[in-house]
Amino acid sequence: MSEAPILFTREAGIAEVVLNRPEKRNALNPEMIVRLARAWEEIEADPTVRVVLLRGRGDKTFCAGADLGRLTPLLTRARPAEDEWDEAMLAEPKILNRAMLRGTGFHIPVIGAMRGAIVAGGMELALACDLRIIADDSTMGLLEVQRGLIPAAGGVARVSRQIPSAWAAEILLVGDTVSAEDALRMGLVNRVVPAAEVEHTARVLAERMSRNSPLAMRKAKEAMMEASGRSIVDAFAIEDAGIKVLLRSNDAREGSKAFMERRTPNFTGS
Repeated sequence: MSEAPILFTREAGIAEVVLNRPEKRNALNPEMIVRLARAWEEIEADPTVRVVLLRGRGDKTFCAGADLGRLTPLLTRARPAEDEWDEAMLAEPKILNRAMLRGTGFHIPVIGAMRGAIVAGGMELALACDLRIIADDSTMGLLEVQRGLIPAAGGVARVSRQIPSAWAAEILLVGDTVSAEDALRMGLVNRVVPAAEVEHTARVLAERMSRNSPLAMRKAKEAMMEASGRSIVDAFAIEDAGIKVLLRSNDAREGSKAFMERRTPNFTGS
């Protein structure tokens, strides 16, 4: 296996992104941030990718958040740039946002397959996923208030929209971790399975989704993101715009034709 801290592969419509720094609990240093941002950009530009599988190497920690010894001192200018990755971080102020999918333009579905601790920036990455599969012994938490910070890489905005406000306030203001069972009860995750089954469960789901129309999935995700927080009238308008595009697509015609012919559709994303 490559020693790069971010591994990135594509096969059969599924892109796989792996946080590959298990000896440091997959903590995000400048190189990981830059490589992760570039991986998302490459995935977004690839029309063959239908779904993304995001996971962390190792079974103890999906991601412990920022590498406080490397990333934070660089961003606060407490230390100068020491290599090309540090320089890339400082040259592109928005690269952290792109790495954490902190935006509304990435419309490819992302499945998180997570074992062990999912905390701080690691939980912010989890919240950026559309579907989340975690181990039954995992814990999740946004711990930033304990360090005099807030989870400002998408954590506050996402958790407050994804679960009821009382749960969101407890996660954000208390800063303790929650168990996998509680995460499922709160609606933070889709499925909780034994640790040995996390990656298999997520991959089966990714393979199932890879047979869907990629255009339809992207439009569905786009509509969900754009409609969040809008009035019902505005949300209906967003739906209307999405279905207009889909009704003119080859995938919509293929889907109906395949249904009538009782066969598996051959979607092309066009």
